[in-house]
This record gives sequence, structure tokens and C-alpha cells, in this order.
Amino acid sequence: MFKTRACIASALLSLLTLPAFGQSFRVQCPTTTITHPSNLQDTSSEPAYNAPTQFKCSIDGGCAGSGVSNAGANNVGYLIPAGNVNGAIKCQQISGGDGYATMADGTQTYMFSFGPLSGLADIAAGQPGTEFPSVFNTIYPGTLLPGDPATTSGASDAGGYNLGTPGAFTYNGAVGLTNDVSYISAIYDISENSATGACLPGPGTNCHTVTVILNEPASFNIGDKVVISGTGAGYDNTPANPWTVSATQIPNAFFAANFAFQFTMAQGGQPNVNQSTTATAASLPGVTGHVDPRPIIDVGVMNGNIPAPLMAFDEDDEFFLTLTNVGMIMRPDLFEQHTVHFHGYPNASSFFDGVPDASVAINIGGSFTYYYLAPDAGTYFWHCHITPPEHLQMGMVGQLYVRPRQNRVPVGSALYAGLQQQEKDLRTACNVTTDILCSTNLPAVNTGAQQGVDTVGNAQTNPNFNQPRKYAYNDGDGSTAYDVEYPLQIHGFDPNFHFVGMTFNPEAFADMKDKYFLLNGRSYPDTVNPNVQLTQSSDGRVHYSQPMPSIINIPAGGKALLRIADLSVTEYATLASLGIPMHVIGYNAKLLRDQAGNNTDYYTNSITLGGGESLDVILDASNTTLYPAGSVFYLYTPQLDHLSNDAENFGGLMTEVHIL
Repeated sequence: MFKTRACIASALLSLLTLPAFGQSFRVQCPTTTITHPSNLQDTSSEPAYNAPTQFKCSIDGGCAGSGVSNAGANNVGYLIPAGNVNGAIKCQQISGGDGYATMADGTQTYMFSFGPLSGLADIAAGQPGTEFPSVFNTIYPGTLLPGDPATTSGASDAGGYNLGTPGAFTYNGAVGLTNDVSYISAIYDISENSATGACLPGPGTNCHTVTVILNEPASFNIGDKVVISGTGAGYDNTPANPWTVSATQIPNAFFAANFAFQFTMAQGGQPNVNQSTTATAASLPGVTGHVDPRPIIDVGVMNGNIPAPLMAFDEDDEFFLTLTNVGMIMRPDLFEQHTVHFHGYPNASSFFDGVPDASVAINIGGSFTYYYLAPDAGTYFWHCHITPPEHLQMGMVGQLYVRPRQNRVPVGSALYAGLQQQEKDLRTACNVTTDILCSTNLPAVNTGAQQGVDTVGNAQTNPNFNQPRKYAYNDGDGSTAYDVEYPLQIHGFDPNFHFVGMTFNPEAFADMKDKYFLLNGRSYPDTVNPNVQLTQSSDGRVHYSQPMPSIINIPAGGKALLRIADLSVTEYATLASLGIPMHVIGYNAKLLRDQAGNNTDYYTNSITLGGGESLDVILDASNTTLYPAGSVFYLYTPQLDHLSNDAENFGGLMTEVHIL
């Protein structure tokens, strides 16, 4: 053992650490979790679904009665994956604030709204902004102001992400993400234990554990890269060759356990602390969720979208969603909190449900990361749950859908057998004979359907061309297969309510009456404009306020899945299909199937939804005689007052269906 005590003024060093912990904005996107350990799978890719995840107890001989391989009589421990891990990790960051939208008659409407702070390029192209950790945790490579896509060359209003120019802006990482501030602390004592066995990568080389005790609580975490520096010759290890923290919370004879950490080194390695009279331990900068708030404000202010940023992930995924409240520049008198509520989503924890009575609300200048584990496929939607009638009317609503495991069944495998495997999954298994709340997932008839490859159209007309077939649900019979999918969010605006919301409170809730009717934030004919909808806001900048068109393009001989949701707070809405029957397969994120396994799907020429409802509808254009390439059909509302913008005689709930 050898020691050094370096009594550098800890007060000064504590001041140096404040920026790392004084941040109110922060994002979370882990690359490994208990549910998705990186040593068992690549958490930045979606694995094929061959069988349920295998589990074991975290403690040998524990988890009594669980039936896992290492379970014993002790009721200790918890289940952890042991193999065949399904799903991945997905992340997204959004802002809560305000913005403007443009109606089809040219009127600009003020909104309380959510905007994108990650996945900017994808969202500007009308796609989900949900990303793998390998994408989300990428620091912006700009040369003018690192981490700030709003002010970097190539991302300006003239030709960058605000316009959604294809290829001009490709960044999908988290806005403002930057390397964490280095942490430095004075060392009180260092000790090296005896050899503990072979030390990789040199076989046969003894490995030693070094315990470092600081003058203050250690802020180092397992996996952090640490440089130990002192005044003696041969003492320093450089940033090119740092030590890796292998353990924290180390009991010691001097201070509490949280003052110490450990790393391992080969026998005869550095540090040679005998030659030092002062020493420090410093972390190397790394991506840990630390952000620069300036680009977040620069991008997030007045950058609200209608609908709010699109989210989509897969069953078995873990989803980390960070909400950053940037405040409302048009209403500085309002200190509005915001939350995210996944409407109808089977969230296991009320803490992440977004209802402030049971969870948390995010103040201006703060961030909060919601956590979700995706259990059930279907079409959902999300919204702010602070004074919902007001914030929903003002525009704080967005689309959300969960893709089914059946998409990941290997090509050539039977869909029925794949669904039987899913019925064994610990999180979704449901025995209808013992639990009346369970629903039958297996179809009453095994059709023998197999997973295949989508051969409809071509790569230009069908994004899924030459890829495994896609499904709306885990149907087991292929009945929910589609070629292209379109989320359609029905919404309405009361212009008087929005004007009052921009100027003063309180609003007249009893008099609220929608006069603008929107599909994905647009009224006809803007619904069929494939480009990003632009609005010049009061900050003088052009923002892509309505990035998602509603035009439906079906490859000849193909099927389109419409994920329709309604979050209007004042009106029921009806949509009718003129020419192509609507095949309704799901309602409120549930496959239409009875307890005996019989499909209860149906065909109709119109559907009606109230606020808070969703439907999954397939437009089947596989008969090329009836629906030849070049045909145009209409999806519209027969409610004539919903086919207008305020007093004008155009606009409203209508879009076009094109056969390509």
C-alpha cells in the first residue's frame, strides 16, 4: 500500500463542478439498461422476434417461485434478461412552448404547442422523430456554433431544416447535446491491493484494483474515464490512456463510501503515487445528457408544431422522452407548466402518466424524462394534461403509434406460430380461462399465413418495398397487412379562443366553438401539399409549423393503413371515403377481435370519432381494375360546416388519395 494526501482547496474545486449539476435542461438516452443490456444485444437496432425474452434471477438461488433457471427458495432478487432479448432503446426530445400555425385561408393562429428538439430532419420530412441511442446521442457537427443547428451554415431559414429541404439538413440528434463538463477533485488517499487475477488484454498479467478516496463525495460513475494527475515524474496518465471507473461506493477507513471509487490496472502500471505531494482525479468529457441551454432556447422558442412531433416505436422497446419547457415568448406573464400524457396507453407507472395530480409537471426552464416500456401495438396519441381543454384547444396534441412484434417475425415463418410464441411472453401473456379481463389474441382459424416480403410497387412508390411485410397488429393471420401507413390527426381551432389566449386570460370555455378543422394541422387544399407548411412567426423567423401533409399515396395494387385519431375538445368528426371502402381493423389501439378469436373488423364508407378516440383503417386498392394507377379519390367529411375555414367556403377536413 502507498498513500498520498493532496489537500487542494476543496471549496475552489467544488465551484468548478457547479456547471455540471446546475443545469436545469438535461436529456436521458442510455445505451444500456437492465431490460436491454448492451452485453446481450445491440440496443441501437431492432432484433428479429423468434421467441420471448429469456430471464434469470439477478441473484442465484433467489426469485422463489419464478420458474427461471437459477431460481431458488429465497425470495430475493429480481428477473433480468438472460438471452434472446427483444426490442431496443429509443429516445426523443421535445420542447413545450408556443408558436403559430397557418390556416388554409391564410390566417395565422397562435398556439400553445410542442416542438421538436431531436429528430429534426426526420420530423421536417413528416416522419417520426424517435431515434436509436446511436443517433440521439450524436453531438451536432456544426462548425459555427457546435450543438446549435439553428444558427449553423446550411441550417438557416434560407435553405436548412426550417424548410425541410431534402438533403440540406440531416441532423437527428438531440439539440444542445454537448460533452459533459469535466469533473475534478482533490485526492485524499490512493491504495492498491494485491493481484486479483488476469488483467485484460494481456493474458497472464496480474490485475490490481486501485482505490481512490477523494476529499469530497465522488461524482464519478461506473464506466467514466478518469485521468489521475500529480506532480511526480511518471505519475500522470494522459487523456489518451485514461483509467475506467470499475466500482463506486467503496467502504474505506477515512470517509463515507460515496467519497471513493475504484479502477483496475496491470501490475507495475501507473500511477506511481510515491512521487506525488498533490494529486487530482478528473473525468474526461463525455456524452451523458449534459446540454447547452442556449441552442435549446434558440431552436425551441416559437418552434411549435401542429400536430406535435410524431412518435413511433416498437413493442418491447424502452422509450425515453425528454420534455423541455422553454416558456412562452408571446405570453411572458404566464408561467405555464406542461406535461406529456399518453392517451389510452397502458402505462404501468402513474409517475410517468403526465396527469399532474399523480405525477409531475415541468416548469419553465426545466426538463423531465418520461419512461415507457412498449407493451401493446396500436394507434395512440399524446397531449399536455395541464388544464387539458385549454392546452388541447391551443394545439398541444400529437400522434403516437406502436408497431407490433409481428413485423419482426422472420421471413418464411408462420404468423400463427409467431403469435403463439408471443403468448408466452411474461409481460403480455394472458390466459382467458383464468382472467376474464384477457382478450384472445390468436385467430379462431389458422390461415397458414407466413411472413413475406413486400413486392407491391417499387422503391419510389412504396418505402417498404422489398422489406418484410408490415402489420398494424399481431393478428396471426395476416389480416392487418399494409404497404404504406399514414397517421391522420383530426383537430379543430376556435380562432377567438386562440386570440384571447395570445392576449389575456381568462378564456371563455363555455363559448368555445371550432371554426377551423384540420387533418395533421392543415385544412384542404394544404392537406395535399407534400411540402412543409411554413409560418413566419412574431420572432421574424420562418418555422415549419405544420410538417406533416395528409395526402395519401398508395402504390398500385397496394394497401394504406390510416392511423386516425381525434383530439378535438368541442366536436365529433366524420370522415368518409369516396370510392375506396374503409376496412376498420382496430379501435382505440385494440385489434377488432372477439373472445373466441373471430375477427370483428368491418367495411364502411365513413367513420365518426369523438375527442379521445382512435381508429385503424385500411384502404385496400389491391384491385388494379377498380383502382388503376393515376386514379384520384377523396377522403372528406360530409359535415358541411367542417368543410370550411371559418366563414370561407374552402378548407376543412378533406384530403386526396392518389394511386401511384
